Amino acid sequence: MPTPLRLPLKRFAAIAVWALLLGGAGCRRSSFPDVPEGYREFAYVSNGGSNTVSVLDLVYLRQDRTLQVGTNPTNLAANPVRNEIYVVNTQSGTVSVIDADANRVAATVPVHHLPLFVAVEPTGHRAYVANSGSNTVSVLDLDRRREIAVAGTGEVPTVARVSPDGRSLVVTNRNSGSASIFDITPYDAAASSSPAPKLRAAFSGCPGASDAVILPDSSKVFVACTGGHQVMAVGLAAAPGSWAAKQNSALMTDHLLTFLDVGKTPVHLAMKPDGGEIFVSNSDSDSISEISTWTNEVGGTYVIGSKPVRGIVSGDNGTLWVANSGADSIAIYSIDDGRLVGNVRTGSAPDRLAFSEDEHLLLAADAHSGDVAVIRTAGQGPALFTILPAGISPNSIAVKAIQKKP
Repeated sequence: MPTPLRLPLKRFAAIAVWALLLGGAGCRRSSFPDVPEGYREFAYVSNGGSNTVSVLDLVYLRQDRTLQVGTNPTNLAANPVRNEIYVVNTQSGTVSVIDADANRVAATVPVHHLPLFVAVEPTGHRAYVANSGSNTVSVLDLDRRREIAVAGTGEVPTVARVSPDGRSLVVTNRNSGSASIFDITPYDAAASSSPAPKLRAAFSGCPGASDAVILPDSSKVFVACTGGHQVMAVGLAAAPGSWAAKQNSALMTDHLLTFLDVGKTPVHLAMKPDGGEIFVSNSDSDSISEISTWTNEVGGTYVIGSKPVRGIVSGDNGTLWVANSGADSIAIYSIDDGRLVGNVRTGSAPDRLAFSEDEHLLLAADAHSGDVAVIRTAGQGPALFTILPAGISPNSIAVKAIQKKP
């Protein structure tokens, strides 16, 4: 069993104060939106250094339990249609399946060497795992909880993304500085099997290719070239017979659009929910860059804080929250006003970010202090509300809300 973390005195005080508030309020969340009877919501936090997943109760803001998973969990994904969470265990070469109804590990699925990332397709029946040590991507049947196909990628595949229309799989390859684009078959319940992803195109010239985002209409993918100072934009092939394909036959194939100059070491791409703009966290420039996805142009690059590593945009498309790892804080950037409007302190080295279901809370995994900062986003203004304990080196967060029937 891993040694419990020793939290700084101030963090113990914050947790203790919150516990007193809970006790005095009869376990009701003062100043937060009411939730219906039977409503449950949890944040799942993978702890790379303690081989665990911390389950945090977001209704009562407390640690619910700790689950033992494989060795060196590095990434999490929630199923969009069923109550399951998937955990990539890098050193074990497996994916753990967490039953979110019971909050227990329900299965462990072997994949290949050094998996890094898991992406779930929109119907919730298939998942794709980037295996960095074997230069492959695995296809998982989530109904039967097993690997059903595998395909080759470039060197050290790092991130996998499934297009919203379920037709394209994009895998970024860090060591080969490229993005592989695959044809995938949308889930068909009547089909007896699912074919392996078919490589459709590959685009190079993107050193340290890492994060990627696909537009909501599945027309483009943007890839962060972390080893340099650019973002690669690629047009994705339109569906045969679609309006776009009929209007322009050139759109029937994947095609390089451009390379966009941003700041140094772009590590993360945060897209507005409407897909209109992407915000790039430039870690070694202490800045963010704003990309228009309509014109494929950089609108500007702005100083945001020390070592920005992650961003997330609010559902109303109006606010960007940026984890400044070097400043132990979250920067608040008003997209509409184009300016920094505030900062909120966190634990040490905030990285992964996630909203609660209704976005009244923002969660930040603090990589160095082994905890999760809980930030209230509304009320009298954004503020740190409490800090919840996690394990050693928390590195990913997935949130799942469940409404139990009466």
